[in-house]
Amino acid sequence: MEFTGKTVLITGSNRGIGKTAIEAFFKQGANVIACARKQNDEFECFLNSLKTSEHNWIKPLYFDLAKEEEIKEAFKELIKEKVKLDIVVNNAGVPHTGVLTMTPITKVKEVFEINFFAALQIMQLAAKIMMKQKFGNIINVVSVGGIETNPGYLAYGSSKAALIWATRSVSKELAPFGIRVNGIAPGLTKTSMGHEKSDEELKRVIERSSLKRMAEPREIVNGMLFLASEKSSFMTGSILTIDGGRL
Repeated sequence: MEFTGKTVLITGSNRGIGKTAIEAFFKQGANVIACARKQNDEFECFLNSLKTSEHNWIKPLYFDLAKEEEIKEAFKELIKEKVKLDIVVNNAGVPHTGVLTMTPITKVKEVFEINFFAALQIMQLAAKIMMKQKFGNIINVVSVGGIETNPGYLAYGSSKAALIWATRSVSKELAPFGIRVNGIAPGLTKTSMGHEKSDEELKRVIERSSLKRMAEPREIVNGMLFLASEKSSFMTGSILTIDGGRL
């Protein structure tokens, strides 16, 4: 059980990659703080279905990533409960497609609010806890869309590129405190976000990849588990690309 005794906080955990991550970390012994925007009976039933172990726990934590005060209050709750925070996975994100002339600046700000500023705030708050502990591990889910440039992805690609830069910068600042900071850049994945693309675009992206298929969420989570573990103990400031060989 790789993560026995460890506590991991995962944002965007009520679907897709985040939901798969909850299950994977919990099954490997971790205590899991599962973050979502709103309380949802289906989500809580899913969490309860995993609670078959007496050795670790799952705690839902609800806050809106677009609201700075709600994020602060959520972390105040963790501090009040004296939660030891070993791993943070900044997984939540929102997609957006639109060319320059058809993308209002307000929309760009909305995308950055979730994909960059919320992730940055969580890094700040988590770092304060981890710096006192003298250890910690932060994993930011970025995107190949923040590395390669394609028309129509101005807001999304820019927000993920900003998060990549922040990941590398913050890794240098936090390394002296025993905190590692890395990123994962998934390619096209079988999630609701992945399927928001048109059939034509899905086909185009799949044809560009060496493996000629979409990723399963578990394949992305395997990368998370690696970065969160001691197997990657000499990695920080790295962006792990898991994209099926996009060319």
